[in-house]
Amino acid sequence: MLSVLAVTFPFFALVLAGYLAARRRMLPFEAIAGLNTFVLFFALPCMLYRFGASTPIAQMLDPVAMGVWLACALLVVAGTVKFSMNERIRWNDASFGALVAAFPNTGFMGVPLLVALLGAQAAGPAILTILIDLVITSSLCIALSRLDGADEHGASTAAKKALKGVALNPMPWAILLGGLSSALAWKPVAPVMNTIGLLADAASPVALFTIGAVLARSQFVAAQGVQGTLPARDFVPVSLTKLVLHPLLVWGLGMAVRAAGAPLDPFTLQVMVLVAALPSASNVSLLAERFGADTGRIARIILLTTAAAFLTFSAAVALLKG
Repeated sequence: MLSVLAVTFPFFALVLAGYLAARRRMLPFEAIAGLNTFVLFFALPCMLYRFGASTPIAQMLDPVAMGVWLACALLVVAGTVKFSMNERIRWNDASFGALVAAFPNTGFMGVPLLVALLGAQAAGPAILTILIDLVITSSLCIALSRLDGADEHGASTAAKKALKGVALNPMPWAILLGGLSSALAWKPVAPVMNTIGLLADAASPVALFTIGAVLARSQFVAAQGVQGTLPARDFVPVSLTKLVLHPLLVWGLGMAVRAAGAPLDPFTLQVMVLVAALPSASNVSLLAERFGADTGRIARIILLTTAAAFLTFSAAVALLKG
């Protein structure tokens, strides 16, 4: 366990550093958007491209792994929405709660952390989950969030907007371009590849620092709008779903699929279980704010899962590697 903590500690320490820097206003809130832009449009796409280009294309397009991950994501979304709905939490808030329960922080945290723990071969299965969560899981939850509206076409319109957002997101395109480079055994000329390498190397530390800063800003913004104390039942069960139920579901379904004779590689399953054990994606708070959901609830879920994951994720690694 101590050897696992030695690897995971620096990653969570950088998140904490970003959180404290923003909370103490050493990093102005206005500067966080610039950090996000650098990570999302420059550093992270280069990192994903580099991993994608060095990963066998079959590993990134494993249909059995894709089926297991998608089925678990849909189950988590459906279960979380059903459990969360009450007189205060309707479709909008329930849907974004389901998204933080099913969408791990794979891009900003998971890929570099899993590569550090398991080696470069862990990038392929992790990248596969990013594609599914960006294209299907997030689009589905955004569409469900519109069911509160009077407009019967609200959900379909929201789904189209979500897919448009995916098309403008550089991460899926970087993954696809990396996969194409892998399939064609092609890579850019040395000066271009060296530039990509410099940006890719910057992705992990800046992304982790930015996660902490985003969490601090989300908490501050939420505190300005929340009236009264948020009941623990509104965010603790969703946090437990993300950190405990989601990885157990992926592990259980994966083992059942393997027992049925499907060709699911044990290492791929291990990586997917650890991806599911990651904290919630921090960018969901921005989506929740944009669509008018309860940002206080979403921010608390993300903050709680990120803080608790230092122990729960490390424990999952120790169990699977043991």
